[in-house]
Amino acid sequence: MSKVRSGGLVLFLGVLLVSPGEASADDEEVDVKLGGAIRLNYGWKDYDNDSDGQFDFELFAVDVDIIKGKWFVDSQFRFYQDFNAVHHAEVGYQFDDSNRLAVGVSQVPFGISPYASHGFWFGGTYYLGFEDDYDSGVKWTHTSGDWTFDTAYFFNSEYDNSARYGRYSFDIASTEDRDNKEDGQANVRVQYQLGDHVIGGSLQAGKIRNQTTNDTGNHTAAAVHFDGRFDSWNLQLQHIYYDFDTAPGLQNTDHRIAMSAFDFPFEIATEANVTSFNLAKSFDVGNEFVDKVVCYNDFTYTSTSNKPGLTDSIQNVTGCTLIKEGLYTYIDWIAGKNMWFAGGPGIGVYDGPEKWHSRLNINIGYYF
Repeated sequence: MSKVRSGGLVLFLGVLLVSPGEASADDEEVDVKLGGAIRLNYGWKDYDNDSDGQFDFELFAVDVDIIKGKWFVDSQFRFYQDFNAVHHAEVGYQFDDSNRLAVGVSQVPFGISPYASHGFWFGGTYYLGFEDDYDSGVKWTHTSGDWTFDTAYFFNSEYDNSARYGRYSFDIASTEDRDNKEDGQANVRVQYQLGDHVIGGSLQAGKIRNQTTNDTGNHTAAAVHFDGRFDSWNLQLQHIYYDFDTAPGLQNTDHRIAMSAFDFPFEIATEANVTSFNLAKSFDVGNEFVDKVVCYNDFTYTSTSNKPGLTDSIQNVTGCTLIKEGLYTYIDWIAGKNMWFAGGPGIGVYDGPEKWHSRLNINIGYYF
């Protein structure tokens, strides 16, 4: 989790193999940007026995970004307490100001860019795999005036092993009861810049494959979104519909499918409508301790059908981010009803009495 991409120490490696008058394309200056992040985290849960909460090391991240002419490398690797994982790692070519091609572990172009939320905890769409998701494939970005077009094909998730739960992005998981994996996915997103606002639509279609039965099925998703800026206010509206095929060969006739990230598998409903309503306001402070404060409320409602074993899920995050140059402090109060990572069994699934749970999360990170 986190929305800040680090990077600050710039090394210029200009190697001249011939005299200045005989310079060739191979003598272009290489811009290497090294960065990273160190983060500490405090968490308190109303559904935990630890009355004092827990304060601990959360993350060390390393960024390496390289530009040589029109070629670029954009990568980040993360070291968490319990696992290590790639965040993104792509190699690409910038044809011109309007066309960019990237190959590798790239952010999936779906929904509000780059995030459908404001806080450290993200929105409920993140835990469903529809926000800040990274998969392995090829992505083309084309801009034309106020229009931006993203087209991508992903061969699989960032790790093709769906039984590897130690990952940053939320992807289909293989469990003892549901041995599925992602098996190819196409994405198209169109966005239009209307003054300070962005209006967009996204489509996603792909395959899932059961590794026990070798049966395959389809999954689809569609989204429309609005990301508006009104002076110091930011309003985000988004609606997503998604659907995974259900079949005996996919081990999901109970209308559930397994997902995983951050070392844990869980289950979500195979079909749902997901609505996000996020509002944020920025305050310029400019004193010795804080440059800027952003306060927000991010609300996500996941609505399922009335099928047995399913129910709706809600996540609401209220918080503020305190920013001082590279120092970011996120203070979030997360409330959830039947919501994963907020005391619930999963997302859209029913495993007993539905209760509201909440947690306080404070993340202090320095990005360099």
